[in-house]
Amino acid sequence: MLMVNCRQSGKKDIVYPKMKKKRTININSGLLVPEEFRALPANRKLEPDIIVRFNKTILSYYQRAGRDLAWRRTTDPYLIFVSEIMLQQTQVGRVTVKYPEFIDAFPTFTVLAAAPFHEVLAKWQGLGYNRRAIALHKCAKKVMTTFGGELPQDVELLATLPGIGHATACSIAAFAFNMPVAFIETNIRRVFIHFFFPDRLSVTDREILPLVEQSLDTKNPRIWYWALMDFGSALKKSVPNPNKKSAHYTRQSKFVGSDRQIRGMILRSLVTNPQQDEKELVRSISVSEDRAHKVIDRLAKEGFISRNGTTLMIGDR
Repeated sequence: MLMVNCRQSGKKDIVYPKMKKKRTININSGLLVPEEFRALPANRKLEPDIIVRFNKTILSYYQRAGRDLAWRRTTDPYLIFVSEIMLQQTQVGRVTVKYPEFIDAFPTFTVLAAAPFHEVLAKWQGLGYNRRAIALHKCAKKVMTTFGGELPQDVELLATLPGIGHATACSIAAFAFNMPVAFIETNIRRVFIHFFFPDRLSVTDREILPLVEQSLDTKNPRIWYWALMDFGSALKKSVPNPNKKSAHYTRQSKFVGSDRQIRGMILRSLVTNPQQDEKELVRSISVSEDRAHKVIDRLAKEGFISRNGTTLMIGDR
């Protein structure tokens, strides 16, 4: 989940109808962009009737096809916090598989903070971007030592946690505490570009954020953001990706043959076999020795790996 800056909003309340049990995925009726949506004034201020029509479109889809996800069935801040970290840069489908396994192993901040890092990393395997596992483990420790075991509700305090930027802090505040803060992530950006910038290129998040703020429901931000994200996810499968019109759009670098792939191979090997001779491990992953040793050096510097002579092991933090 890629974020930008955020801010708190004050606006109307929206009454959300109950979701129907039947979940039919049909987004086509909501894809047409009304002409009035395209004609944004220079100050980016939406007329009230446009906000109502936009919200109705998004919420109607959510009623029919909102996703039933484990972290949406709870208001426990810890459970929601873990899901937010997992969902950064990882597809929902993969998280739905790994999330229950991780929560079963580490059900609270207390348990996670006390766990050896090699156990945390082992449960993280399959999610990718292993730096998030280190950050999550450090967050649990700081929540225990600095905040008495309770996740802080204040955005600025959340942003002091390891690996948590200001925008990610906003998303955590919105989902864990139902706080009315405006933020942007990939699916939200996609929705706003589709509806309000269909004929533009190089749309900046600075242009989008005021629209997110104006359309935000201050009473039910959690549900509103779920609806936006579900619509954005479905939109990606229905039209050419609107995010390509974003000024911030970048293609993800190729994974096969990358240092990221080598990092993952090394860490998976050490999770499976906790202590290995460095030369033997390098031979086992079938990449050039020079490149493998450089990756190992970086992993050691970041704290993933500890060395004892020529023996490598996961670095417990």
